[in-house]
Amino acid sequence: MDTAAATGLTFRDATDADVDGLVVLIESAYRGDSSRTGWTTEADILQGQRTDPDGVLAVIKSPDSRLLTVERDGEVVACCQLEHRGDHAYFGMFAVSPTLQGGGLGKVIITEAERTARETWGVTEMHMTVISVRDDLIAWYERRGYRRTGKMTPFPYGDERFGIPQRDDLQFELLVKPLT
Repeated sequence: MDTAAATGLTFRDATDADVDGLVVLIESAYRGDSSRTGWTTEADILQGQRTDPDGVLAVIKSPDSRLLTVERDGEVVACCQLEHRGDHAYFGMFAVSPTLQGGGLGKVIITEAERTARETWGVTEMHMTVISVRDDLIAWYERRGYRRTGKMTPFPYGDERFGIPQRDDLQFELLVKPLT
């Protein structure tokens, strides 16, 4: 049984016409008071924007990326970026509408993203980076089969395109999952 179909979800590649709606979705899942409805909020550690129209459009236009847009009943309810990077794919820009978080959509979406990356590019691993202080989010990914690598990259302090940090210990940790 097709899990996506069972949940009433349809997946498609984002288009230029989706940019503004996707920015609103991503911002609502991570920033500001609306993000507090769900559990993925970063509002306590980052203020300002999570992304902008130029960032979303760059993912849509990149020949090595896909921005999967997830709809239910014609409404965009989630999205995620897949980027082909040689032997692996990068998973990012993952957002589920805050009002729908906690209901299992994330599990369905990440499973479909992994299948898509494996079938489209023949990759054997999925990589992602998560802010290392996001223990609840990292634990969620670990339950999906991702493992912490301990490899850290610095947070881009001073570049407000990625938000305004509310603490000085932010960094990104690489998580990896084999796609077999």
